[in-house]
Amino acid sequence: MNATNLYEFTRRVFLAIGCPEAEAAQAATVLVQADLRGVDSHGVARLAGYVRLYDNGRLNPAPQVRVVHETPSTAVVDGDRGLGLVVGPKAMQLAIEKARVAGTGWVAVRNSNHFGIAGYHTMLALEHDMIGMAMTNAAPLVAPTFSLQKMLGTNPIAVAVPALTEPPFVADFATTAVAYGKLEILQRKGEAAPLGWAQGPDGGPTNDANAVRNGGALLPLGSDREHGSHKGYALGSIVDIFSGVLSGANYGPWVPPFATAGFMAAQEGVGEGTGHFFGAMRVDAFRPAEEFKLHMDKWIQAFRQARAVEGRQVLIPGDPEREMEQLRGAEGIPLIEPVQQSLRELAERFGIDYPTT
Repeated sequence: MNATNLYEFTRRVFLAIGCPEAEAAQAATVLVQADLRGVDSHGVARLAGYVRLYDNGRLNPAPQVRVVHETPSTAVVDGDRGLGLVVGPKAMQLAIEKARVAGTGWVAVRNSNHFGIAGYHTMLALEHDMIGMAMTNAAPLVAPTFSLQKMLGTNPIAVAVPALTEPPFVADFATTAVAYGKLEILQRKGEAAPLGWAQGPDGGPTNDANAVRNGGALLPLGSDREHGSHKGYALGSIVDIFSGVLSGANYGPWVPPFATAGFMAAQEGVGEGTGHFFGAMRVDAFRPAEEFKLHMDKWIQAFRQARAVEGRQVLIPGDPEREMEQLRGAEGIPLIEPVQQSLRELAERFGIDYPTT
């Protein structure tokens, strides 16, 4: 589907649930950007989920996002139960503004919702010659190493770093073996999951794409102790503490589920909503920006030229997404039938024309 048509349809759905014009446009931009970059699990496949959050009274379509505490270089933002797709960029812009003054800016967010792909927020810093950082906690789908109980979310981390002539370095990854959205795609397709993505109810390996729904759990990055799952567990914990404990949001097993996780019930909370954490670092607070970016070019070029196994090439974080964005920008965004069906249902509900191309 043409990205412009998909954006316009998505924008109109957000308008239909009461989002103001600017917020609807921002939310649609984040979702379609995910699809353009090939992160289908966080694109318009999630649109019906945001509408269900609204239907369930968990989403405020017109929030009053406000700063509840700040210093020259830090702030805590209350998202007023707004779309994380809107709250996130506002908080990231605040981090950028603080970095302009103080050299670095750090913003913790509470009382928000799912914020889409973390990489989108970090890349907002690039045009200011800043390094961007973003992370968020999420509903408990992940069993810590040796645990049978789900305690953490997929808790992604993203970092974007500017370069001079080379494309920027953009790392964006879950702290789990795989994002839950990848399992949702397999569920829609009726396909099995690779071993190492999830564990069964007994803690043993499984290839059941519905394992998390059936009493199992996602696995931390590393999958098992022998392959370093304790490191993925630690990374996810860091994200949870920065995003939840530091901000005043819910954390650990108390983070509320996204609407697509219909098999989960929110537990009694210890904070407010979902939490995020954003950072912006002005490069020239450390060394001259042009000098730094020149050396980032050298760093990137050295890794690109590294000897690789036959038929492969060493990639820079952000390369696959950037190439996919170019491809899909030209050829359109493929949507699997279950996603198209969910969008057609939204079109019928809100009286919006569903784009055919």
